[in-house]
Amino acid sequence: MRVLHLLSSAALAAAVLGGSAVAQQPTKPPPFATTKADGTDNVYVFRYGNHQAMFVVTSDGVIATDPIAYGRPQAAVTYLDEIRKVTSQPVKYVDVVYSHHHFDHVAGGKPFKDAGAKFVAHRRAWERLNTIQDPHTVLPDEVVDERAAINLGGTVLELSYHGLNHSDSTLVMRLPKERIIFLVDTIPVGSVPGRGLIDFYPLETEDFIKKVLAMDWDRMIPGHPGQPGGRLGTKKDVQDQLELLQYASEQVKVAAREGKCWDAVEKEMKLPKYENWPGYANNLPFVLRRYCALWGRGT
Repeated sequence: MRVLHLLSSAALAAAVLGGSAVAQQPTKPPPFATTKADGTDNVYVFRYGNHQAMFVVTSDGVIATDPIAYGRPQAAVTYLDEIRKVTSQPVKYVDVVYSHHHFDHVAGGKPFKDAGAKFVAHRRAWERLNTIQDPHTVLPDEVVDERAAINLGGTVLELSYHGLNHSDSTLVMRLPKERIIFLVDTIPVGSVPGRGLIDFYPLETEDFIKKVLAMDWDRMIPGHPGQPGGRLGTKKDVQDQLELLQYASEQVKVAAREGKCWDAVEKEMKLPKYENWPGYANNLPFVLRRYCALWGRGT
């Protein structure tokens, strides 16, 4: 190991007048897709289901991220196939960088390992994965402490650690030339966070997000498709997410100090400022429960 609904009035009127008003159903996306980031020559987003990874094609090989094959081994095979469609570079010249240690993003990398890939992660990710010994997750070959960089075929990918957030092992990956970062789970794009809040570090996450805002970048590739339409994130999205967390935190803090955590908060509290955000109805309970744990129990 080396260190490194109701009918609208218009539709109702059409129906009354004998016209046909057919409700438009959302188009279901294909099971997977690969798209090139606008304005770049070599940066791609691979989506499988509701998970995303970034890969960068260079003249000397490929830098890939998260295999995203937890419970679905075909995803990693498809991921490799999609890379092969884009480049004729031998797949053995691949660095696979783990965003953090959670299985839903990093499990399933064996096809990459079999192809000769080298795996990189934060030191804490290696420690955790080495302890758990999940048979479906490849142990990193190299580790990063605070900062490192991968230089391959004229492309630089900076890896940096900024403290506790959604995990204790998250790496922010930045392409300085392209002004793009890849960041998984801590900062959803355009939606209310959900299950990922179960084990996140609330106060430390605010500091983490402020550090991300201070970095030099324009667009963020998230680990799950941005809302709406699978878009990439901006610094405004990051600021909006920070404000959501701070608002929820303050609301729950007041209630907790009145002895209302957990049942009263979870059953009665609403955050109307965010009720139109995607994921609000399903994910609000996770937000409230995590902040009750903080302000009601100190954890």
